[in-house]
Amino acid sequence: MIRFCKTLFVLVGVLSVAVSAHADVPVITWPVGWQVEEVPQGDAASTVSRQRAVKNDQGGTPVMVMELTMTQVESGHQVNLEGVLLEMRKSVQKDFFQGGYQSACNKIHSATLSRLSALETTCTITQNGRHVLSQTLVAAVDGDKAYVLSYAGQAQAYKASQDEIEAARNGLKL
Repeated sequence: MIRFCKTLFVLVGVLSVAVSAHADVPVITWPVGWQVEEVPQGDAASTVSRQRAVKNDQGGTPVMVMELTMTQVESGHQVNLEGVLLEMRKSVQKDFFQGGYQSACNKIHSATLSRLSALETTCTITQNGRHVLSQTLVAAVDGDKAYVLSYAGQAQAYKASQDEIEAARNGLKL
């Protein structure tokens, strides 16, 4: 349904000025009824932690996906959060364009992710003029950790899931 790998690899690539220490994994309380998926974490020296959950419709078809990524950054490295989010947004738009969709994203603006100041952008994806998907990217930095929360889904499911998403977002323990 929605391709997140390239988007998240952009973040990992930009932020991979890595250290080899283990980090505390952020805690997210997934909305009731969402299925938590196993996400490969890499080797023991990995500096990236990923968590994902999917919301299915009554027929079992995925209608929403939410993913939280934490990346360790080298101590003292200044992350250009707006630049990272711009690259991620470009990657999302390019992927959808290659799939035959059009996308329009709002201006990157201030937001919060749990207790952190963050930047956010939301893309509306259309096909033949009809709104079919929405995707939001939220990025924040806290010391030597960078976080990205990405959530996307079918237009109606996205709109209907806003309360669940806000609860998960505000309840994050980063």
